[in-house]
Amino acid sequence: MTLAQLEKRVEQLERLVSDQALPAPERNAKWWVDHAGTFADDSGYDQMVRLGRKYRQSLKPKPRKAPR
Repeated sequence: MTLAQLEKRVEQLERLVSDQALPAPERNAKWWVDHAGTFADDSGYDQMVRLGRKYRQSLKPKPRKAPR
């Protein structure tokens, strides 16, 4: 790789890194909008959500029955 090629590659990488390092307000603040609907009609995702909910509910303490 020649020095000119290497310099060009480094410049490209620097641009890429600087684009990623932008503060949040300059990027899309509503990042979830970009990803909305990604898992629409995905049965695997639906199952993951269902199992996650079931697991979280299993961690909650069971209500005690009142003494009679």
